[in-house]
Amino acid sequence: MAVELTAGQARRIALWRQGLLTTSPAGSARRGAAAQEQAVIGVLHRLGAVQLDTISVLARSHELIAYARLGAVDRQAIERAYWSGTHAFEYWSHAACILPMQAWPLFAFRRREFVRRGVRWHEVSDQAISAVRERLASDGPLTTTDIGGAKRGGPWWDWSQAKVAVEFLLDTGEVACTRRRGWRRVYDLAERVVPEDVRTHPSFTGADGVIGPADDECRMALVGHAAGTIGVGTSADIADVHRLKRSDVDRHAADAGLIEVRVTGWGQRAWATREALDWLGDGGRARHRTTLLSPFDSLIWYRDRAERLFGMTHRLEAYTPAARRVHGYFAMPVLHRGSLVARVDPKRASSGSTVALIADRVTFEVDARGRVPRAAIEGTARALHEAAGWIGAGDIRIGTVVPASASAELMRAVSSRG
Repeated sequence: MAVELTAGQARRIALWRQGLLTTSPAGSARRGAAAQEQAVIGVLHRLGAVQLDTISVLARSHELIAYARLGAVDRQAIERAYWSGTHAFEYWSHAACILPMQAWPLFAFRRREFVRRGVRWHEVSDQAISAVRERLASDGPLTTTDIGGAKRGGPWWDWSQAKVAVEFLLDTGEVACTRRRGWRRVYDLAERVVPEDVRTHPSFTGADGVIGPADDECRMALVGHAAGTIGVGTSADIADVHRLKRSDVDRHAADAGLIEVRVTGWGQRAWATREALDWLGDGGRARHRTTLLSPFDSLIWYRDRAERLFGMTHRLEAYTPAARRVHGYFAMPVLHRGSLVARVDPKRASSGSTVALIADRVTFEVDARGRVPRAAIEGTARALHEAAGWIGAGDIRIGTVVPASASAELMRAVSSRG
């Protein structure tokens, strides 16, 4: 018989597993460099996957993920944690993601899919693949520029043969990326950068030339891993973490140790981990983070789940024509007291040595009477001040506020914290 959970309990589990409920206030800025780096590594292991994206507003999204959980963590500590070459690698999970090094074997099934497919998005000659393989063996590690350039001079998709080849080798696992130089991937042979005990094991198979657990073992492990990072979710929620199929979750849930639950209002079959249910049974005591969330944050990256958990329909509008945007280019939800209370579309402006955080548009969620709760305004002001301190902004400027009736109160709340 399925365990019964309220929507509030499911939301609290989700926040806890995502590291947004804490036992002490965020204080990363007071920690030493090594401690901050370890804290970021801890976030990566807790989340299992940190999505990468080229958009940079206050900071790049992978930095915002750590910031949301740790507070004003040093940005260099974040980069060192991700790109030290020992703790993590890049691969295709939810999207292009940073993954803990220990997860390397679990993606053998996906590497085999690429081998069987023989191509990803671009055709590439065997000669180009061999040339890149030989170049990396003799001169690696190398960036795309070192290998031969990312483009032939045309549109973004017009990759050079060298770029296509190295990305195919990355897909199939012959090549790995464990470092970045600036924003460029640094490629090397997997045998040189992925620890041997992670790459090989007596129980691994070499199916399709890819060493690792059998495909079904990979999928079962990733079902359990994904459920562990979100705590409770439907089959679609769990599948979305690493872009598995819903049928994978249904087939492997029991063997992965998941427990069937029924969440009030969801109307769908759902699963929870024993750890999450035990935590809830022990009282689930922790304090909430108030923070801005990247649209690529794993708490909200699956929009259907975010709407079920928080009642907010959120979409990234960066690729929507400006005239059609509702909430802004990179609107960041404001998390406060376990709810999403507003969206802030931020900008960072510099003039000489002065930096300002501009909240170009702030859109509040309203209550049943169409009013903005005072707590939402105070929480948004708090989130803006912490973000401003993190990026070194001495000034916060408020643009359009929706509804307009909340504008004066938000400005007062921001000023009172100055």
